Amino acid sequence: MGAHRYFSDETFRFFRDLKENNDREWFAENKHRYESHVKAPALHLIEDFGSELQHISPHFKATPRSLFRIYRDTRFSKDKTPYKTAAGVHFRHDRAKDAHAPGFYFHVAPREVFLGIGIWHPPGDALKAIRAHIVEHPEEWKRVSRAKRFTNEFSLEGESLKRAPRDFDAEHPHVEDLKRKDFIGVRNVKQDFATQADLPKALAKSYKSGSDFMAFLCDALGVPF
Repeated sequence: MGAHRYFSDETFRFFRDLKENNDREWFAENKHRYESHVKAPALHLIEDFGSELQHISPHFKATPRSLFRIYRDTRFSKDKTPYKTAAGVHFRHDRAKDAHAPGFYFHVAPREVFLGIGIWHPPGDALKAIRAHIVEHPEEWKRVSRAKRFTNEFSLEGESLKRAPRDFDAEHPHVEDLKRKDFIGVRNVKQDFATQADLPKALAKSYKSGSDFMAFLCDALGVPF
């Protein structure tokens, strides 16, 4: 990996301009900026991060498909703007096609750069499996979700129920976690995190701190870590 930057100030300038001109005509005239300052550096990052990811777990993949498309799905949305104003990179589990599994995520947008780990909006059966695993292994859950190694980097975020889920004890010591509808850890970082030359290593260092959390989720869902 060469000592070069991946994303740059031009990346954020493009997204700011796109937010102000989110239409097909403008994008067609500026697509070269997207290709040069968003897509190309993102694909380069994914390629270089692959070897770092293998040291975390061999079951997560860094491929060109890790980059989310910039085109929005507007079919069921009131917001009909055609393009996303952020770059999203998702390093999926190799079982993700035929099983629900957690993943590693990196989000790049003006004033909104963050890392994510875990599983967002798992379907009912997967959600129930994670909750059951917490009940069956409460001390392990406490260790992986409360350890300084994890909490110094990530905070648990996402949506939660107002009451304990059906069939789960409302008096359980981890009831607030059992109410969760998402099991994601999020680390918000400054914008210049995305422009550093050693970005793959910086991502790997942060993701490694959440490896026990990810292993717990994988175990709950019956996929290898």
